[in-house]
Amino acid sequence: MRNKGLIQVYTGDGKGKSTAAIGQAVRAVGHNFKVGFVSFFKDPDVFGYGEYESLQKLGIKIFLFARKHPHFYKEINLDEVREECLKGVDFIKELFQDESWDMLVLDEMNIAVRDGFLKEKEVFSLLEAKPERLELILTGRGATERIIKKADLVSEIKEVKHPYDQGIKGREGIEY
Repeated sequence: MRNKGLIQVYTGDGKGKSTAAIGQAVRAVGHNFKVGFVSFFKDPDVFGYGEYESLQKLGIKIFLFARKHPHFYKEINLDEVREECLKGVDFIKELFQDESWDMLVLDEMNIAVRDGFLKEKEVFSLLEAKPERLELILTGRGATERIIKKADLVSEIKEVKHPYDQGIKGREGIEY
C-alpha cells in the first residue's frame, strides 16, 4: 500500500485534461481508493456531463462549485464567482481533515487561478496543506509556474488539431 500521495497537474491548451484526471480516478477506485471529484466551472444541469454519471456509479463523490464561468455567462456577477471559488477552497480544506480520502481531483482549479477568481497563494496554501498520503490532481489551462514547480507530475496537453477548427461542435459522449 502506498504511503505518500503526490501532486499531479494536467494543463495546456489541448483537449483531455479532465479526461486524464477521470482516468486516474477510475484507476484508483479499481484499487479500492476513496476518490472525490471537486469541480469548478462545470454545470451538469446545463451540459449533462456524462462522466459525472459514470463517476457516481463507481462511488466517486462529486462536489460542484462556481458552476458558471463568465466566458459563457456574461451577466454573472464576478464577485459571486470568486465567493463560490473560495467556498470550494474551504470545502477542500474540510475534506483534508477526513483521512479516509485517498485521492481528490480539483477539476479546473487552474482556470480559477488563471482567471483571477482564486489567488495563486490560496491554491498554493492548499498544496502545502495536503495530507501526506493524499493524491491530489489539479486540472485546467494556465497552471502557474509556482504550482507547476510544486507538483510532482505535470502533463501539458497540447492542441495539435481539433474538430472545432473544422466547425464541428462539441459532441455528446465525446466532448461532454
